[in-house]
Amino acid sequence: MYNDKVKDLVLASIVADAYCLGSHWIYEEKELKKLPLNWNKLNNAQSKWHKGKKAGELTHYGDLNIFFYNFIKKQNTFDENTYLKEFVNYLNSYNGYIDSSSQKTIDHFKDNSNEESKSTDLSIISRIPSLLLVSNNKKEFLDNVERLISISHNSNISLSLGKLFSEVLLSVLEGNEIIDAFNKYKEDYSKDIQDLINKGINSKFLSTEVSLKNFGIACSIKDGLSGVLHILTKYNSFEDLMIFNAKVGGDNSSRAMMAAILFVAKNGILEIPSSYLKTKVKVV
Repeated sequence: MYNDKVKDLVLASIVADAYCLGSHWIYEEKELKKLPLNWNKLNNAQSKWHKGKKAGELTHYGDLNIFFYNFIKKQNTFDENTYLKEFVNYLNSYNGYIDSSSQKTIDHFKDNSNEESKSTDLSIISRIPSLLLVSNNKKEFLDNVERLISISHNSNISLSLGKLFSEVLLSVLEGNEIIDAFNKYKEDYSKDIQDLINKGINSKFLSTEVSLKNFGIACSIKDGLSGVLHILTKYNSFEDLMIFNAKVGGDNSSRAMMAAILFVAKNGILEIPSSYLKTKVKVV
């Protein structure tokens, strides 16, 4: 499905992650304002969690995203057992931060008496577009998404948002407006998810910094989803969407990747500034 669009969607998420590297996982307002960053281009990492990473490189979220895309392209199918083995092998030699969802997935793979990961982190959403390459119809796409998320983020809210995002993405690729698609499909989901979406949409005319901090800027869906809807509702340019989100810090990468995928699905890859495309990781 939409095989001709997948490369651009993945590239959008990779660019978004690379753009956020400079201020990712920095939470203190005073520290954010003192960062030696040029917001018009990619920057070196400033957080201790990404120490040594240079402009154009990715956070661990971006690395896992491109790993999954390359896996799907190589296999031309999605077998979760094969993916899980390669996922674990990749992380065993990964020279970067390994988050809790990934570590728990590794531990459960090595010994299934260990608890599986029931992470509610927003980051898993950015891996979804790659599954379009191995899905022939909507049902197959949604089934593949559920299987992907259950591997490392097997929580009700992650599974629900994965399905909702997938429905919205397909709707946007069909030519519908992003917010219209969210408003249409949200009715099939829990009140918690509806409230997170509504808060983001309704904050359009409020400050991004204030809004996102009120929602929460950490890694979970409950922290990040409203922020994604806020920046998608408020900004009409890819550049503004990236800059104002990144300046708030926290897990700006997960917010940016999800938003970037939908923005490019609607507006096309040419909306991304050329200075943002200087990533060290290439999407082919």
